Formats: sequence, structure tokens, C-alpha cells
Amino acid sequence: MDTAGEFRIDAPHRELLDQILDKWSLSVLNELCERPCRFNELRRAVPHVTQKSLTATLRRLERNGVIEREIVSTRPVAVRYRITPLGKTLRHPIDVLLAWASQNMPAIERAREKFETGEEGETGS
Repeated sequence: MDTAGEFRIDAPHRELLDQILDKWSLSVLNELCERPCRFNELRRAVPHVTQKSLTATLRRLERNGVIEREIVSTRPVAVRYRITPLGKTLRHPIDVLLAWASQNMPAIERAREKFETGEEGETGS
């Protein structure tokens, strides 16, 4: 927020929010909040994600410092992903957004229905 109490979403903020609030990122973060996971564990835990999308999501989250890769010295060598302390700080704001969505879903559904049926009102020219 700026000094007048208004939200300003600058380009860097928009880019970050787009990267951490997209559909796959939220699912991955949800899994990694519970425990560290290997790539294939995440693929099984996040239905419908493709290998390419999961790889891109993990790289974006790692680039932003939200998750980290850990090399596991097994044979063959494996990679495990885990949430960082910075990533853990996302839990509260995401929970607040989800609570807002849950609380307001009936009103949102009514608004969508009204819009789809053309009852939203005509604007005059």
C-alpha cells in the first residue's frame, strides 16, 4: 500500500504474484508445506500437472526463494524440494485469500449467474 492507503501493484509485484499464485504453484506449495517431496511425488500429488509445467513451476518458485532443491546422495542421485523459511511466510496470506474466497463464494456464484443470464444491466450510450 502507498501512503494514501491505496494498493499499488507495480510490475515487479504483478510478476511475483503471477508466479506464486498460479494454479500449479499453489498446489505445489500446499504439498511442500506438509513435507519435502521428490519430483515424482509432486507429480502424483498434483493431479493433471504435466512434467513440463511442474518443472517450470518448481524453477520459478526456486528462483523467487520460496522453495529450494536438495540433492539427495542416493543411487541414482535424487532431488528433493522443500519450502524455505521465506516460503513458509506465504502460508498466512494465502490462507486469508482462501478464507475470503470461501466466505464469498455464494455471492460470487450469484454474480456470475446474473452476468451469464444477462441480468447484469445494460449500460446506456
